[in-house]
This record gives sequence, structure tokens and C-alpha cells, in this order.
Amino acid sequence: MAMITVGSICIKNRGRDGGKKCVVMSLVDANYVEILCTSRKKRRKCNIHHLEPIGENIELKGSDEEIRKLLGA
Repeated sequence: MAMITVGSICIKNRGRDGGKKCVVMSLVDANYVEILCTSRKKRRKCNIHHLEPIGENIELKGSDEEIRKLLGA
């Protein structure tokens, strides 16, 4: 598994948002991160084992809406 850092673009592979793109907004602890998913408006806490990094990073500048547009939602 690739390293998950702030700004990493990932695909959720579990749960309601399975198969959707998301971006890591912050690190909570060793097992959890806060993500912003294309299918939801609020940030969510997510287990890192439920994410698959695609190897791309973005700069987290601007509002959540602007970041969601960068993801292609």
C-alpha cells in the first residue's frame, strides 16, 4: 500500500462511498484520516484500510467546494 499523506487522492473501497474518489484532508491518528469525498458534502473520518491511494496529490487550498471540483465531482 502506498503512503497516505495529506492531499492524497484515494478511492474508497468499503462502505456507502465505495468506488468514489476522495482526498485526505488531515491525519487523525495512526489508523484514521479525515477525508472529503465527492459524493458527500461533509468531511468524514475514515479507516486507512478502507482507502486505496491512486498515487496523485493535490494542494489543499480553497474551500471544500473548490477541492471537490478538482476531484471531478
